[in-house]
Amino acid sequence: MLKIAVLVSGGGTNLQALIDAQNQGKIPGGKIALVISSREDAYALTRAEQAGIPAEVLRRRNFAGQDEYDEQLLGILDRENIGLVVLAGFMTIISPQVIDRYRNRIVNIHPSLLPSFCGEGYYGLRVHQAALKRGVRVTGATVHFVNEVCDGGPIILQKAVEVLPGDTPEILQRRVMEQAEWKLLPKAVALFCAGRLKVENGVVTIKEDLSCSE
Repeated sequence: MLKIAVLVSGGGTNLQALIDAQNQGKIPGGKIALVISSREDAYALTRAEQAGIPAEVLRRRNFAGQDEYDEQLLGILDRENIGLVVLAGFMTIISPQVIDRYRNRIVNIHPSLLPSFCGEGYYGLRVHQAALKRGVRVTGATVHFVNEVCDGGPIILQKAVEVLPGDTPEILQRRVMEQAEWKLLPKAVALFCAGRLKVENGVVTIKEDLSCSE
């Protein structure tokens, strides 16, 4: 059973989607073993407590430098024998040192169809504001592995969501979460835990599910 750490900063809706999927038996190869929050007031911590998942608060500002923060984060992940790190609305920068240690074992959910509306400064409602300002007819969400380029890692899964007349950033954000994010992230995690994801030359391939074969 692969142990999963979910890193959060806010309300934790994607964490809840993972918890619900786990409770429904949709992530048979993995278990959420730890939640790490960058804020002590994040509602995601309440979700973790209600689900009986151990949680810790790790604030970057409490450390003198990035190296000290990285050492603490990696120490926690190593201590818990974490096999997969999931960024679910985590607003603290993941350093190259952590990325290198967990190469192709850190996944992130981004609320657009990469490579659109991504990179530094594109997070939360800002992504949806940019999409509406550009006048796109279709947006969506992407799950990708994390590398040293912001939102630039290998793409695992994407799902398109229609932009409707009269949409506000808040309405569009909710639709993208409901129709794409909350579906894609648990599916990507399940695929990883089943050993069905392979990264080669920066491209992800999904291996056939042989468990259903005769």
